[in-house]
Amino acid sequence: MQDDALIKQAQMGEAKAFEQLLQQQYDSLFKFAFHWCGNRTDAEDIAQQACIKLARGINQFRFESSFSTWLYRLVINCAKDWQKSHARYQTVDPEDYVIDTCHDEHLDQTVLIQQLFKHLESVSDGMKETALLVHAEGFTHRETAAILGVKESTISWRIHEIRKQLHSLFGQEKS
Repeated sequence: MQDDALIKQAQMGEAKAFEQLLQQQYDSLFKFAFHWCGNRTDAEDIAQQACIKLARGINQFRFESSFSTWLYRLVINCAKDWQKSHARYQTVDPEDYVIDTCHDEHLDQTVLIQQLFKHLESVSDGMKETALLVHAEGFTHRETAAILGVKESTISWRIHEIRKQLHSLFGQEKS
């Protein structure tokens, strides 16, 4: 079934359509939550909140953007709400992240992502969202801008600033 038809059926209250839609999207939803908080248990809490919010708010999706863009925004909001409600700062060891390093061409990206996870503990939410969407989720600057509701140039600037900060933190080393 096509996504738009499935979404429309879910919006009309069809439980099986909503279940199928959630099954299609859950892995991406959980992965992003995990990247946000760095802890499986907390990511499950965020993902559960996102599922509840999705169930309550699916009628708010108006097909003005892609469903995945809308869903990432929903997960970001849940992650921020979770972060505020827990009011704690958790230290994350980037080695705790499970990253697919099976393919050699992804090793450089893996190293960058691990460095980003460690660094993201200390940056603003906007920078964190940007870094996770671009580097962990693989979105383009344009797609990230659409998800976050900012200009593409803002995303480019944020990525430039993050790279500059990482460069100053980790010196001249290049992979």
